[in-house]
Amino acid sequence: MTDPTDHPTWAENPGQTVAKLMKSLGKFEDVLSPDDSSEAFVKPTIITLPEGRTTHDMTSTVRAAAEYFKPARRRGTAHLTELESLIQWTNRFKGESSVLYANPDPDAPTLTCIADYHEQGPATLDPAGDPTARHGAHRAVYNFPLSDEWKAWMAASDKPMEKDELGEFIEANAKGIMDPTPAILGGAIQDAEPWEQRMIETASKINGRFAQLHQLLAMTKKFQVFETSDLTLKTNRDTGETEIAFLNEHKGVDGKPLNIPNLLIITIPVFRGGTPYRMAVRFRYRKNGSTIRFILSVYNPERSFEAAFKEAITTATEETGLPTFMGRPESA
Repeated sequence: MTDPTDHPTWAENPGQTVAKLMKSLGKFEDVLSPDDSSEAFVKPTIITLPEGRTTHDMTSTVRAAAEYFKPARRRGTAHLTELESLIQWTNRFKGESSVLYANPDPDAPTLTCIADYHEQGPATLDPAGDPTARHGAHRAVYNFPLSDEWKAWMAASDKPMEKDELGEFIEANAKGIMDPTPAILGGAIQDAEPWEQRMIETASKINGRFAQLHQLLAMTKKFQVFETSDLTLKTNRDTGETEIAFLNEHKGVDGKPLNIPNLLIITIPVFRGGTPYRMAVRFRYRKNGSTIRFILSVYNPERSFEAAFKEAITTATEETGLPTFMGRPESA
C-alpha cells in the first residue's frame, strides 16, 4: 500500500509553473546605476538580463527620462533680427566665459554670442575631462541686414549699362544721390568739412568733377556721341622715320568736345536702418562703334562697410562687456 507521505500535499499546475519561469526570465541585475537622479545626466546606467540575453546600456533612456521635466543643459541657437535684441539676449544669458564673434563678410556679416564658451586657459589631457571645456551650444546669431540701397549700388557698380538702363537706375535711386556742396564744387578744401575734404581729394586724385542730379537725369535722357578721327604725321629729321597717329575725340551733336561730369555723390546706409555714409561714384562711358555703355563705379566702398561694421561691433562690445573675436566660431 502506498504511503500518502510519498506525494506532496500540494502540486503546481502547468500554468503556475510557466508563470514562475517567465518571472525568473524577466529578472535583471543592476550592474551600474547612478546613486540619485541628479547623477543620471553624467553617470551611465547598465543592466544585465538572464542567461541567453544581452547586456543593455540604458544610459540614453535614463537621461531622456530625466530631461523630460528639466533639461540637463542649455543649448540651441537663437536667430535675432536686431542688434539691440542680440545685446539683450547676451546680457540675459552671459557668464564669465561668454564671448562674441564678429564675422566681417561684406556679403553676409554676422555677430554671434556663445553663452557657454570654453573658459580661459590651455586644454588639459586629464582622463577625467577638461574642467575648462564647455559645450558651446547655447548661442545667438545676428545677421546684419544690408540695406536695399547698398545692395542696389553694389550690384550696379562696374556693370556696363545702356543709356535707358542707366536712366532707369538713376531715377529709381535718385533719393540716394546728393548734389555737391559749394565747397566741393569750388574745391575750397581749407573751408570744407572733413567729409567734403575727402570728396575734394578724391576728385583731385582722378581728375574728376562732381555732377548734380539734374545733370545726370538730363544726360541719360539725351546723350549722343560722335567720334572724329584726325590723322597726324610726325617725321624724325635725324633718322627719317615717320610716326603715324590717330587722335580720337568724342563730340556732342553740336560738334563741340564733350565735357561731362565724371563723379557723383551718394549717401546711403550700409545696413538697414543704419547711419547713411557718403561715397563718391565714378561715372564713365565707353563707345564701341555705334554702341555706348555707361559704367558707375562706387569708389572705395570697403571703407564705408568697415566703418559701419566697426560702429555696430563697438556698440555690442561696450554694452555687453564681453571680449570680441573677429572671424567665425567653432562649430557647435
